Amino acid sequence: MLCSAAAPLTAAPEPPLLTTPEQAAGRKKLRVGIVGCGRMGQYFAEVYRRLPDTELAAIAEWNDERRKVVGERFQVGALFKDAPAMVRAEKLDLVAIITPTKFMHDAVIAAAEAGVKGIATDKPIAASLANADAMVDACARRKIVFAGGNLQRARWQTQVAAQRLRQGRYGRITSATVMGFGGEISGGGCQHVAVLRLLTSADVAQVETWGFPAKTLAQESDQGLMINGRWRLSTGIECSVFADREPFSGVQVNTERGAIRWSWNAPRVFEIARDGARREVDPAYPAFPWRHVLDKPPLREGDDYLVASIRSFVDAVHLGRPSSSLFVSGHDLRQSLEVAIASKLSAGKEGGPVALPLKDRSLALMPTAYRWLGGDAVGSPQSATDASGETQ
Repeated sequence: MLCSAAAPLTAAPEPPLLTTPEQAAGRKKLRVGIVGCGRMGQYFAEVYRRLPDTELAAIAEWNDERRKVVGERFQVGALFKDAPAMVRAEKLDLVAIITPTKFMHDAVIAAAEAGVKGIATDKPIAASLANADAMVDACARRKIVFAGGNLQRARWQTQVAAQRLRQGRYGRITSATVMGFGGEISGGGCQHVAVLRLLTSADVAQVETWGFPAKTLAQESDQGLMINGRWRLSTGIECSVFADREPFSGVQVNTERGAIRWSWNAPRVFEIARDGARREVDPAYPAFPWRHVLDKPPLREGDDYLVASIRSFVDAVHLGRPSSSLFVSGHDLRQSLEVAIASKLSAGKEGGPVALPLKDRSLALMPTAYRWLGGDAVGSPQSATDASGETQ
């Protein structure tokens, strides 16, 4: 039986997924540099300055006014125009690169060549597979921890659900379903791929997909592209993929005892009762040990997966763990991009099967202009007042 409020699961204690605040408090602080201090970069900076074992030491930001304002807000005096200048001048342990996608590759390579211990970036990691490969490979060669960023798969409860699935506590996985895959599959859709891979402990090995509207198949970007089809996972499991967002938007993994459903929140758990009906039960997730980091604005309760992602990254560097231990890795971001590219490629072949990994690494999928170039370039700049934090 799965866990419920009346009859909780009895099993071996779950091994800890993250260091506790008490453990972190006794560590030497890691020096962190942030590259790109727009809206999202400021959220990353807020988390790093609230952790007991990190120190926000340097900022690289191309916008002169925002660089000054954000430096004052976070009390950082080491301010630079670009990533190469920052990593040359400062001895940093961690570099978080939160730029628009177009600029991520060069910043990651510069940080890797500088010999930092850990590099983190955000989604989408690149437009082309070649650029994504170059970043992952540059970090792997130098044994640098390469983390992803603000993805839902890092949510504490989602990681716990995945751990329980790996332990076999819900039984053997029999199938999976992805709902609401479309609109921007290299951006928002990468969330679905990342969660699916986490919960199933598998990669997508082949896709057969159909896309609509037809005009979106001819464009360089995936904006507005809706995908239906099926993915075969590396474990042999079949995953049905639907553009429709009903009855839910997200990922469901079916097991011989029930199902786990992620839908942009803590995963819900269902069990198959004796009468064959599927009923929702209480998963009894343990408390997120870093919940207190969200107690003050501008961080919100919904930013828990950003905190968990960063905490996992910091732990990996402190404890010498490999990138594969991360809640979100650069490899995870690359895999999401590859599945998105393969899905569009298959849709352009009217459902013809496409095997992964893709042989042609020059293939690309352009994200939206906002993700690719940033708000300043597309008419959505952030005011200096907002960047200062005075309106929060």
